Amino acid sequence: MAWRREKYIPKGGPAGGDGGHGGSIYVEATPALSTLVEFRLRRSFDAESGKNGGTSNKSGRSGEDLTIAVPVGTLVHRAYEGKPEALIADLAVSGERALVAKGGRGGLGNQHFATSVRQAPRYAEKGEPGEHCTLRLELRLLADCGIVGVPNAGKSTLLSVVSAARPKIADYPFTTVEPQLGVVRVSDEESFVIVDVPGLIEGAHEGAGLGDRFLRHVERTRILLHLLDGAKSLEDMLHDKATIEGELRAWNPSLLEKPMLTCISKLDLPEARARLAELREQSPDVHGISAVTGEGVQNLVYTIARAIEEAPEPTHPEPVARIDLVPRNAFSVERARDGSFVVSGERVERLASMTNFESDEALARFERALERIGVERRLREMGAVEGDTVRIGSYEFTYS
Repeated sequence: MAWRREKYIPKGGPAGGDGGHGGSIYVEATPALSTLVEFRLRRSFDAESGKNGGTSNKSGRSGEDLTIAVPVGTLVHRAYEGKPEALIADLAVSGERALVAKGGRGGLGNQHFATSVRQAPRYAEKGEPGEHCTLRLELRLLADCGIVGVPNAGKSTLLSVVSAARPKIADYPFTTVEPQLGVVRVSDEESFVIVDVPGLIEGAHEGAGLGDRFLRHVERTRILLHLLDGAKSLEDMLHDKATIEGELRAWNPSLLEKPMLTCISKLDLPEARARLAELREQSPDVHGISAVTGEGVQNLVYTIARAIEEAPEPTHPEPVARIDLVPRNAFSVERARDGSFVVSGERVERLASMTNFESDEALARFERALERIGVERRLREMGAVEGDTVRIGSYEFTYS
């Protein structure tokens, strides 16, 4: 609230400037990040607030927007207090961004409230609160080929041979505890991305062996490579194959619709060669490799590259549009157990938060607005009498 003060101009009239708008918050995909680990340390984000308006009708500066960087392949789920969570963005492309929290509008200076009747309004409008929400970020790695199999089947060894990735390799199950990405160079002009998914066991879709944390990463692959442990018996290999296919089906039936290559590892062992011959009698398309000697590895790389070319593009979940089934101007009035009346609704709550109740003129404007919206009439219909308590958002009033 301010007034025009110039020499020889008495009663210059209102000259309060408007407040700046608050900054909004965006989430943007960037290839510079590969994990969401940094959000373990920082969980709260705030955009800059708008600056106050000044005298002589000077408007305040708007706050800077805040952009939160996330890895490519991040799904953004948003939830408002008291409302269900919804998927709002699938950031599958580098540079793609989504608005997750909108900044509030700046309040109006007293210059806007001057009329022919009220030429000197002694109140200004407070700024609109910005949106508050909770985000759940879910990373689903983007790869062309996903390697699946039981623990200790040789998946990490294969990844280390065909790419520059250096996953941890050891002779015990669950050596790999998180998905590993690698770029496989087929030729100078051709390459593809392969992901090593930690070993799956029976019950993985329900969380056994942390399988529910890994299975989502194969949803975005174009093809799957099922690696079987060549050191096992034929009966055990067939059991492992059926187990993995069952877990994929239980997690998402569409995973079995992806092109799937079957390969036996550890071909440097004599028993593995025998198993390969037996499996090829049932299915001629079974491949065999030895990551130790390199036998069959290059042929497998070429086969994967051709399969990726022929495979359809992976489908991504569609973000859910934010739809309000209730009109924005609607409100509701409920009777609380203590006898008070609770008025809720986006418009009336925003109006209350932007009103300076220390000013009698601002309070009168607020009351006129409630009557124009229909809140006053609704309170009378519900039996409100003088002295009753009325709550709007975080504010409490006495009805009169």
